[in-house]
Amino acid sequence: MRFGDVTVFVSLIIPCLNEAAAIGALVRDGLARGVDEVIVVDGGSTDRTSAHAAEVGARIVGETQRGYGRACAAGVSAVHPQADIIAFIDGDGSDSPEFLPAIIESIVSGRADFVMGSRVRGRRERGALSPQQIAAGRIAGLLIRTLHGISFTDMSPYRAITRKTLARLGMRETTYGWNLEMQMRVVAAKLRTLEIPVDCRRRLGGVSKVSGNPFAAGVAAWVIASTFLRLEFELRREADLSC
Repeated sequence: MRFGDVTVFVSLIIPCLNEAAAIGALVRDGLARGVDEVIVVDGGSTDRTSAHAAEVGARIVGETQRGYGRACAAGVSAVHPQADIIAFIDGDGSDSPEFLPAIIESIVSGRADFVMGSRVRGRRERGALSPQQIAAGRIAGLLIRTLHGISFTDMSPYRAITRKTLARLGMRETTYGWNLEMQMRVVAAKLRTLEIPVDCRRRLGGVSKVSGNPFAAGVAAWVIASTFLRLEFELRREADLSC
């Protein structure tokens, strides 16, 4: 992607599971916005997700083990060696690639080290976010602000960070706690953070693995809560050891 006289190599990672109805348009739009590569991480789809993504220019990475964090990590491991910035969006069509240039530019210009697209602050189609998703983001944001003084309004999957910075964070989470872990590690590392409002659409196809399933939503809430407590303990211990 080019911003004035500055050119950066941007890799866009899209974790997917049975998103054939949405993935083609997402890949085309991401490439049209100027990203240098789109990596679709297929977690074992039984539909034509991988075929549709490959047909429009995505590189496909298979991940045989389930877990959102595993899928993101697999995508990170597969980015081009020249990648400067890594961006993430969901594959269900709820995230619009139109906001990628603004998010990436915020890093290129030096305004932030980590940028997240806040769905809560942006425009949302009716039903695009469940009450559980909104509440989870606000609760996590409140806890992080109370303990670390940095405020987040969401745990949106829409985010970007430099490749070198991400490597230094030491990400370990393999589940839906990946997004929360990244935010907590960014804060603990005292990196500059920025939220940009992004629009959120109703998913274009498939069935939500979390928000549309009360049981799965409860499991995800437990994972997020336990991840927060575990990470807070780990980060405090790491800080003590470094002193």
